[in-house]
Amino acid sequence: MSVVEMERRHVVVIGAGPSGAIAAALLKRKGHDVLIVERQHFPRFSIGESLLSHCIDFIEEAGMLEAVQAAGFQLKNGAAFAWGEHYTAFDFGDTFSNGKPTTFQVQRADFDKLLADQAALQGVEIRYGETVIAVDVERAKPLLTVEREDASRYSLEADFILDASGYGRVLPRLLDLEAPSNFPVRQAVFTHIEDRIDAPGFDRNKILITTHPTQRDIWFWSIPFSNGRCSVGVVAAAQHFADRSEDLDQRLRSFIDETPSLQRVLANAVWDTPARTIGGYSANVKTLHGKGFALLGNAAEFLDPVFSSGVTIAMRSASMAAAVLHRQLQGETVDWHTEFAEPLKRGVDTFRCYVEGWYAGTFQDVIYHPDRSPQIRRMISSILAGYAWDERNPFVSEPKRRLRMLSDICATEAE
Repeated sequence: MSVVEMERRHVVVIGAGPSGAIAAALLKRKGHDVLIVERQHFPRFSIGESLLSHCIDFIEEAGMLEAVQAAGFQLKNGAAFAWGEHYTAFDFGDTFSNGKPTTFQVQRADFDKLLADQAALQGVEIRYGETVIAVDVERAKPLLTVEREDASRYSLEADFILDASGYGRVLPRLLDLEAPSNFPVRQAVFTHIEDRIDAPGFDRNKILITTHPTQRDIWFWSIPFSNGRCSVGVVAAAQHFADRSEDLDQRLRSFIDETPSLQRVLANAVWDTPARTIGGYSANVKTLHGKGFALLGNAAEFLDPVFSSGVTIAMRSASMAAAVLHRQLQGETVDWHTEFAEPLKRGVDTFRCYVEGWYAGTFQDVIYHPDRSPQIRRMISSILAGYAWDERNPFVSEPKRRLRMLSDICATEAE
């Protein structure tokens, strides 16, 4: 079908998820004309349900904090880790970075709709059920081809495009920007349950990350919500699923059955929702920006769900991109590489170091070590709270060296 309509806008954001809603609201608050094009209709399901404290900084910056606080989401004040009989917890109120002490655990369908609605209330136009099917960035101004649900199409010219399409990765696909991830292929199997948790010591105000008792590269998340339900999932490399049932519910339950500490926590659960799966989710791109566009959040890169960094990276990228783009739209000369891509990547690479250390076992050795100094605990807690860009923290400024040094100490003391 031929394109019969042409529309011109200042900023077009692809995707109404957290990064898109935050970026659009920030730009609108600066007086810019912003349109969001979203393929799906909200509310819609998504994982990434345990927010980090740093997220609250961007929600507040976008003028959405009061609405989020009033929504009744589960308070989160830290992260707990369990492996066999080992248990340790980190408090986000006691961090090196002195960031926000609490955040939330959210059902993303409700949370994402709330943020999008808040952006709309601030004047951002959102068009649901519309799909970007082509893009031309070689023109003086980038041009999008958008298809509506009735199969009609229109052209959309913009001064600038922000791709916040998440796993849809619209511009990376259309512009051949996708690059292989260096992470092994892993799969997550997950569901929501009526948890009925009454296990002694269980803290609903924290995400619980449980390590498989014998296979340390297998781990589970347990994310309690405020309505008595809980998100539960297992993450493992592809080979660990080879001899498991094809039935996703049985797959998940079989891993939990092998993990007594988690089995006790979920002993009374009502398994009332069919399990889902996502695999091969780690992604990368050749560049985070180009002529007339920039990539936000998961549209650019997704590491791994282990430390719930995805939404934090998405919101951080939205805030940084909005600030640079505002200056550009004001007529200033900006450098997207040095002002956006490089500083964003430094924090992502910090998360990457600890994700790699988790699966290698070195970061687990640190997490589960019983005698860390209080100051080191605060430094690690800062990273777990999302402050991976705070280079005053030695475990951020030199993550590889510091982690190697600390894991060596922990291993020596364990001998």
